[in-house]
This record gives sequence, C-alpha cells and structure tokens, in this order.
Amino acid sequence: MQSVEVNGSIANDTREQEGRLTPHWVLLLMTLTYTSSFMDRTILSILQNPIKQELHLSDTQLGLLGGFAFALFYSTLGIPVARLAERMDRRQLIAASLVIWSVATAASGLAVGFVSLFLFRVAVGVGEAGASPPAHSLITDFFPPLKRGTAFSMYSLGVPAGVLIGSVLGGYAAQQFGWRVTFAIFGLPGVVLALLIPMTIREPARGRLDTGQPSEQQAPAFSAVLKQFAERPALRYCVMGASVAAFAAYSILTFSAPFFIRTYQASLPEAGWFLGMTGGVSAGIGIFFSGMLTDRLARRDRRWAVWAPAIGLLLAAPLYVAGFLAPTKAAAMAILLVPPALQYIYLGPTMGLMHNMVTPRMRATATALLYLSVNLFGMGLGPTVTGLLSDRFAAAQFSRLLPESHYDLQCPGGLAEPNATEALNMACASAAAYGIRWALIVTTLALVVSAMLYLRAARTLRKDLL
Repeated sequence: MQSVEVNGSIANDTREQEGRLTPHWVLLLMTLTYTSSFMDRTILSILQNPIKQELHLSDTQLGLLGGFAFALFYSTLGIPVARLAERMDRRQLIAASLVIWSVATAASGLAVGFVSLFLFRVAVGVGEAGASPPAHSLITDFFPPLKRGTAFSMYSLGVPAGVLIGSVLGGYAAQQFGWRVTFAIFGLPGVVLALLIPMTIREPARGRLDTGQPSEQQAPAFSAVLKQFAERPALRYCVMGASVAAFAAYSILTFSAPFFIRTYQASLPEAGWFLGMTGGVSAGIGIFFSGMLTDRLARRDRRWAVWAPAIGLLLAAPLYVAGFLAPTKAAAMAILLVPPALQYIYLGPTMGLMHNMVTPRMRATATALLYLSVNLFGMGLGPTVTGLLSDRFAAAQFSRLLPESHYDLQCPGGLAEPNATEALNMACASAAAYGIRWALIVTTLALVVSAMLYLRAARTLRKDLL
C-alpha cells in the first residue's frame, strides 16, 4: 500500500481518506467528552447546599472543592500529558482519562467529610487533565486553519451542554435520590465514551491540513513551545484574557445555584433549571455563533477574533451586576439569561487563534499551557476567592444584624442549629444570602479586565499569526 508524507508525518492513503470522511464524528465524540467533564464539574455546584448542610462546610471550603482541589492537578498534570500526546496515540490517552474521572465522580458519593470529598475531587482533576490537550490536537488534524474557530466553538459547546445536563438532571436527581446517589449516576456516561473513542476513531497524521507550516518529524522541545509564547504578544494576551474571564466564569458557575437557593428560596430543581438555562442554553448560543461569526469577520480582518470577545465581555459585566441585584427571582432570571451569551464569545476564537499561532506538534502542549493558566487562575482562584468573600461578607452582615455574635459558630453550614430562635434562623439565612450576592458582584468585575487584555492582543495579532 502506497505511503505519503504530509508535513513530515507518514500516513497511508487509506487512513488519510478515512480521516477526511470522519471529521464531524471525531468532533462529536470530543464534544461529548468535554460535555462529560463539565457535567462532572457542574454537579458539585448543584449539590453544594445539601453537601454544605450535611457535612457542615463553609463557602470557603466549597470554593476549594469547586476550584483549587480540581484545578491544581488538572492544570499541572496537563503539561506532562500533553507531552505524551505529542508522541503517542491521542485516542488512548483520552479514553484512559475518561475512566479515571468518571470513577472518581461516582466515588464522590462516598465522602464522609471535607477531606475525603477534597481527595475525590483531586482524582477528578487528575483524570480530566488527560483529555483536553490531546483532544485539541486531534481536532486540528481534522479541520483546516480557517475552519478551526468554528470547530472549536462546536467543541466548546461541551461547556454549556455539560452545565445544562448537570444542572437540570442533577437538580432532579438530588431531589429524588439525594446527593450521594447523584454522584454515582453522573459517573456512568464517561465509561461508555471511553469505549467508543478508540473503537471508532483512527489516529490521523499530524499536521496533515497545515500545508503552509514547517514540517516536524518529532515533537519540538518544551522550551520551543515556550519560545512561541514569548515571541508572540497576542498569544500571551489571549491566554491572560481567557484566564481572567475564567476567574469570573467559574465563580458564577460554582455559586449561581446557591445564590438562587439562598436569596430567593429556590428549590434544587428550580436552581438546576436556572443554571441550565443560563450556563447551558444562553452560553451555548454565544459559543455556537461566536466561532462562525468570528471566522467570517476574520476573513476581512483577523483582529475580529479578539475584538468580538472584548465586546461581549464588556457588555456582559453590567448585566451580571444588574441580575445579582434584582429584587425578585423572576427579574433575576430574566436579566441573567442574557450575559452568558455575550461572556462566552471568547472561547472558540481563543482556541482557534492559539492553534494557528503554534506548529502542529506543539498544539497539545500549547493547549496544556493555556489550560494551566486558565484553570489555576480561573478555576483554582475564582471559586476559592468568591467563597472566601462570601464568608467574609456574610460574617459582616451577621454582625450588623446581631451585634456581638459569631457567624461561623452560630451558623454552621450557613444554617442555625435546629433548636435556635427564629431571630437567629432569619439572621443566618439573611447573612448567607447577602454574602453570596456581593461576592458574585465583586467577582464579575474581572470580565472588564479580561476585555482590556483581548483589546491589547489586537495590536500585534496579524503579525503573530503563522
């Protein structure tokens, strides 16, 4: 059988033809994998209140569970996994990762306190570290450069899809079966995907659609990837912009459901539906259209790939503030349906740009570096800082309501003890609602900083593209 060389990679004709016939199937499976990962992240947000009350956790601890516990290992392990992805079968890496995080999610229902739940969330982060870098690299070998913004917008739909499924089904399952069984239910889909990926996808030749880029027989050194970031200011500012946007995004995702439960006395299913509509449907609309829109506008001026995210982020910030300050549940839901569609415009274009600013065998590593920054700063710090702010704002409000009192001692898990007075019950509930509201408002201001960073990237973008 005849062999052909494409960008320094050897691939036989049959595999090349099969690869050309299957890009949308590959994209679907990668998107479902991304969806599974966000289902397993979102479910913790929906289950926060019952977990908080049963295990007597603070918002700071919840922030650590939703952020730092996951992000530390997810981010740092992404780099060694990405180096493996530059050299070995990417399908097998993704499948193994799916099994690890799915089992860890199911096992989270066995937690007996903060430490055990923290360790299970660490295991989820370890598993998910192995998925995105090889998935990004795989997608670029099925879609040409000018279609990658659209492809990565489709892939990024895994975020809202995972949030929607995790929120709606998670809220219903928690109401019916409790938070422990819900974790077990959500661990199952990833195992099915782990079987499908290596069975139905062939490993393609690397860089086969990048005819204008230099060929690479072997993966470049890690220092060469860092040099690409050092020499391209637009790439650095896009990474910083995405990281700051993620700081707000993960905070809002983690604490939106508790905000509605505490502020408007929403039930778990109601909070799940709300989070599904905002983080799922609304965000999905923004992600879906952003890639196609920016790919089209970029044919006229490549800077639209950063201008559009900046505009969306600037418009989203004041809408979030207005929504968190809304006097009624209906008003808050109506207002907060809009900003996610604007906020998440940055996802697809950022990923597409990054892959167009590095060479084919650098892409998994570049993805890992992007995720290192986005997840350590955004996911790691965002929910943790927001939880800390919530506790501090709540304690200050509690002291105003009941002078000479102590929120942490008298409101364990955000609630007064069962035999407490009505005044204490009301003060605990009011302080918890006040704390989460103002913590989210402060966090939202990060979106403005992110927009400024994207605008800065526009200055050198055209020069920095390969």
